[in-house]
Amino acid sequence: MANGTAAAGWLHRVTDSDIWWSFKSSPMTVAAALLTLFIFAMAFLAPVLAPHTPFDPATLNLSDGLKPPVLVSADGDWTFPLGTDDQGRDVLSSIMYGTRLSLEVGFASVFVAMLIGITLGLISGYFGGTVDAVIMRIADVQLTFPAILVALLIDGVVRGLISVKRHDEIALLVIVGAIGLSFWVSYARTVRGSVMVEKNKEYVQAARVIGLSPLLIMVRHVLPNVTGPVLVIATLNLGLAIITEATLSFLGVGLPSTEPSLGTLIRLGNEVLQSGDWWITVFPGITLAALVLAVNLLGDWLRDALNPKLR
Repeated sequence: MANGTAAAGWLHRVTDSDIWWSFKSSPMTVAAALLTLFIFAMAFLAPVLAPHTPFDPATLNLSDGLKPPVLVSADGDWTFPLGTDDQGRDVLSSIMYGTRLSLEVGFASVFVAMLIGITLGLISGYFGGTVDAVIMRIADVQLTFPAILVALLIDGVVRGLISVKRHDEIALLVIVGAIGLSFWVSYARTVRGSVMVEKNKEYVQAARVIGLSPLLIMVRHVLPNVTGPVLVIATLNLGLAIITEATLSFLGVGLPSTEPSLGTLIRLGNEVLQSGDWWITVFPGITLAALVLAVNLLGDWLRDALNPKLR
């Protein structure tokens, strides 16, 4: 009974908040949220919902190759509603599995970037001085390079240190680390600025007086007060991380063909695009564009909702 009362109270606070009002009063934001939820459900439930297992060689039949979508050609097969590629893989199932992999890379990359950026931002803002100067100069240097070039550099260094076979085995970890190391600067600079404001407030001074360690003060008292801007950056960076991964995979330095993301699917389709088999590239491209657009719209709304000055 107590748990039910607590849950009801929490639900009432959420539905009565300014953020919820801002959300439901924006039709575009609601549409973006529904589209995001739909894509997420199709991706993470792919093993259950996908009509085929596209990357299991035992289930493929070359005679099913290059079938067109059913809605644009009488030669289509409803078994493969969005057509097939040159290997006989169902495009719809490939998109579902590829979207799941792209989202996994995106979320993991954002987590790595947040972990690095928040940690360095807290240290830089709290301690200041030489520590702050060194961290911020490193951040300034990295800002002079586009994120895609940083990711390419890191991936190239790893490829030079290990064999191609070993790289393919750990390609997911490499790409997550490369993208994460490309996006930490925005978190660090934002957290640093917020910490420099918060550390001079009375509650932080009181925590120092009673003898709490700097680590405990940063984690328990300062960090909760800077989560708003970090959450906004994370939402926007999710779309950027997905685009970066797709770009790397399209260039052939991302995930291997045995673990295709949306970027890999677009690259594989681009190789046969001149033959007129447009659906292999177009449908993954539409999915990628819709996903990134929906996530970015949610990020823009969240930025405005958490900043009273923009309401």
